Amino acid sequence: MTAYRYDGTFAGFLTCVWDALESGAEPVEFLLPDDEAALWETRELAADAGRARRLYAALSRRVSPEFQALIARGFLTCLPQKELALLELIRRGLREGDRVRQDLSDPVMAKVNLALTKMWTEWDHLKGFVRFSDLDGCLVGEIEPKNRVLPLLASHFAERYSGERLVLYDRTHHEVFLSDRGRWKLLPGSDFRMGPAGAEERAFRAMWRTYYQTIAIEGRLNPKCQSTHMPKRYRHVMTEFLTDEEMESRLPGQPAKALEKDHTNQLPP
Repeated sequence: MTAYRYDGTFAGFLTCVWDALESGAEPVEFLLPDDEAALWETRELAADAGRARRLYAALSRRVSPEFQALIARGFLTCLPQKELALLELIRRGLREGDRVRQDLSDPVMAKVNLALTKMWTEWDHLKGFVRFSDLDGCLVGEIEPKNRVLPLLASHFAERYSGERLVLYDRTHHEVFLSDRGRWKLLPGSDFRMGPAGAEERAFRAMWRTYYQTIAIEGRLNPKCQSTHMPKRYRHVMTEFLTDEEMESRLPGQPAKALEKDHTNQLPP
């Protein structure tokens, strides 16, 4: 039994897949650089961009473009040991063709499809729940998603705010989205911290919080309905539920604590 240790990138994963297909290895686990040592033999591979590109192209040519996209998107999910599931699908796809993608009764395919559904739901929610602050002419925001949705959100926000300078930080995966009037890139970043806001930005934040706290009709409060329209797990990075001090004093990598608050009466019905 073999465990693969790689750098966590898609190219690194495809490099491991190439090695497994070539050597006939049957990996039982995929490890990231900081993971503890496995109980079995570990193969540590550096990402090989050339092999990764060739294998990625083969998924489209030998299986289908849709299958290729499924593997790439599946890698962005938070499915536990997603690498093992995707490796199994790649093996079957190269052997059986695109019918593996259409076999919804297959337990591995069903598991990946469910993870993709949850990821796209989170992506759709965050398109509306992201909050930006104007810091010296640059719109800055933070998210803390379960799935690695920042690459999927990037083009949306770059197009939506094509005349602005944007910074959006993923606190879970330590990744930063930078956009300068529609031209954007993604960079790794583990030392990000929201800067202090000016007087005008703080005034707008205060108005937004006041609006949210006063719009609700007390006799029609429905906490369950409120949580459906605005799930609690997104509120800890939303302006409505944080003070300026909470937004600006968090250290890089420090989990937000706003979920400990009771926001039941702060949402409209």
